Amino acid sequence: MKFEEWNSFNPGEWCFEINVRDFIQKNYTPYTGNANFLSDATDNTKKLWNTVLDLYEQERKNNGVLEVDADTISTITSHKPGYINKDLEQIVGLQTDKPLKRAIMPNGGIRIVEKSCEAQNVKVSEEIENIYHNYRKSHNDGVFSAYTPDIRAARSSHLITGLPDGYGRGRIIGDYRRVALYGVDALIEFKKKDLSVLETPNILEEEIQKREEIFDQIKALNELKEMASMYGFDISRPAKNSKEAVQWLYFGYLGATKEQNGAAMSIGRNSTFLDIYFERDLKSGLITEQELQELMDHFVMKLRMIRFLRTPEYNELFSGDPVWVTESIGGMGLDGRTLVTKNSFRVLHTLETLGAAPEPNLTVLWSTNLPRGFKEYTTKLSIKTSSIQYENDDLMRTYWGDDYSIACCVSAMRTGKQMQFFGARCNLAKALLYAINGGRDELSGKQVTTRFEPITSEYLDYDEVMKKFDAILDWTAKTYINALNIIHYMHDKYAYEALEMALHDSDVFRTMACGIAGLSVVADSLSAIKYSKVKVIRDATGLAVDYEIEGDYPKYGNDDDRVDHIAVDVVKLFMGKLQKQRTYRHSVPTLSILTITSNVVYGKNTGSTPDGRRAGEPFGPGANPLHGRDSHGALAVLNTIAKLPYSHSEDGISYTFSITPGTLGKDEESRVNNLISLLDGYFVQDSHHINVNVFDKSLLLDAMDHPEKYPQLTIRVSGYAVNFVKLTREQQLDVVHRTIHERI
Repeated sequence: MKFEEWNSFNPGEWCFEINVRDFIQKNYTPYTGNANFLSDATDNTKKLWNTVLDLYEQERKNNGVLEVDADTISTITSHKPGYINKDLEQIVGLQTDKPLKRAIMPNGGIRIVEKSCEAQNVKVSEEIENIYHNYRKSHNDGVFSAYTPDIRAARSSHLITGLPDGYGRGRIIGDYRRVALYGVDALIEFKKKDLSVLETPNILEEEIQKREEIFDQIKALNELKEMASMYGFDISRPAKNSKEAVQWLYFGYLGATKEQNGAAMSIGRNSTFLDIYFERDLKSGLITEQELQELMDHFVMKLRMIRFLRTPEYNELFSGDPVWVTESIGGMGLDGRTLVTKNSFRVLHTLETLGAAPEPNLTVLWSTNLPRGFKEYTTKLSIKTSSIQYENDDLMRTYWGDDYSIACCVSAMRTGKQMQFFGARCNLAKALLYAINGGRDELSGKQVTTRFEPITSEYLDYDEVMKKFDAILDWTAKTYINALNIIHYMHDKYAYEALEMALHDSDVFRTMACGIAGLSVVADSLSAIKYSKVKVIRDATGLAVDYEIEGDYPKYGNDDDRVDHIAVDVVKLFMGKLQKQRTYRHSVPTLSILTITSNVVYGKNTGSTPDGRRAGEPFGPGANPLHGRDSHGALAVLNTIAKLPYSHSEDGISYTFSITPGTLGKDEESRVNNLISLLDGYFVQDSHHINVNVFDKSLLLDAMDHPEKYPQLTIRVSGYAVNFVKLTREQQLDVVHRTIHERI
């Protein structure tokens, strides 16, 4: 391939094959300086952003949803071009024809769409209802036609919660950089070659499925060209300058969000890629630093406006209206050069030019070898906005190379070469209670799992409990994977992500991304059983409904190996169970320790546990200790989390850290230095992830009482950020009650 748009780039393998990483390595300019070069927002940016803020306020006053188009099925080309203010926008494109108007996507499930519209007092058109109730099967219909009684029981009892059977599975990151670098026509030609390779003598199920998918991918790429042409752009060819590079890349992402309402529509790892175009145009005098910042500001502005229509149940589970537009920033290359560029600063600078926001989900790939200037800038912003999460690049790079992106919250994937079958979470705390009760639910009394003998002794014996727990986890892992196999088979069949997958290699590596909730509750419960005496309180039917603890026990989160290693053993045990199962499309099981905001929902549906936690109380988020049990300071918690093995949790280990400004340091300089030291010390232990919040509890309490004063107050919750005022009252209280460290 050769295009005139490439004339000033250094050639390499990327000229002959789809290889964005090679293009980056051959052409990017590492930056080791500080943030002094950055420009303020332009007047156009300020005017445009004020318009968006006004729309946000209207949205907030209208039950959180500004407008719904219930008459048009969303596709890549379904809506006419939409603008905020065409005269001011440097980067254009909206999901529908108006800002913040939400679309419907019934391929996922017509009843889901109907419930979502009903919550907004909107009626789905009769024509669409007729088609999907009588003629066209949806993903949701397919799933429930194949579910087994065991799966239904585990789902309804909340042993497994958040399964993507009622929404787009998400966690698939198209390599949107390919649109800018190659243009759509070249991508289509490569897909046609891949299709021709599949003309084998014996075409069976796998080849048939793959041929149909690649055919649909080519169709989606043609639709993407059509969508861009509606805005007046020809993306059939590569981008020729900075503005086109951003616009082309954004069109790719926009097309994906018009086709799918995935639970996590991550955008990938783009800042260093874009910097190649920016540096070229800067050196040629074709653009100024202020104009480059304006491009990034308008790009990020568009990402902040991505919206999907959700059901009330979804909003309860994943509160705050998140999209998880995760952008991965920084990191180091395999050759030892930093992947930090000036544009790594620019994308973070949007937290200052536009103010704090949960989207895009800004994720810094931290290495102890990152340039000092970048460390100082990102930690300064983190302290100021609580809008950044950090993941251990030195750890992940050994698994995924130096061109991976973060999906959803915390899980890494090689960009354009790997996808996840997202699997929500299994409630291990409830599984432990089932072990005690012989598979009966502690709240309803119903038999959920296969019936086996419950524990009948007055006091719990550790070895007996572990034997029963092991048996329950066998049943749970089998049921969990069976559910995910059905879900993803049906998603591929009825709601396939054609455009996102068109921006992947045709031979893609798949993981089955499972998750667990309630780890700290299980660790503390087993610790209480092992190191103190736990008396069982039963109802008239013999069901264990409460527990009395005699004596003290080591609590997870205090750097005590006695309990911390119990948590490690539980992770390894469950991961081992998952690895024994047969998985759809030969996917590789992975595990996350992650709850999003669903730690509240999980807790609400789980009875009292042997650690002293009362029925209905929230779990700790992700890998966090239960609220208030981490009594030995911040470093002790960090050391506890660091013990959890990434090798058994490759889908991610989410830790949400909160500290008061005064505890972190007496002034900005000391706080920055202390946070850098804290992150370096934490990640050098092979820890995986940390959300950083820096605030006083009084700020959150005031925001609860006066939300109008804090429209952009952003906090990290569990792998993602939210506008605090968008959380339910119950979830706000959960955040307030979490440990906010007042000593290191």
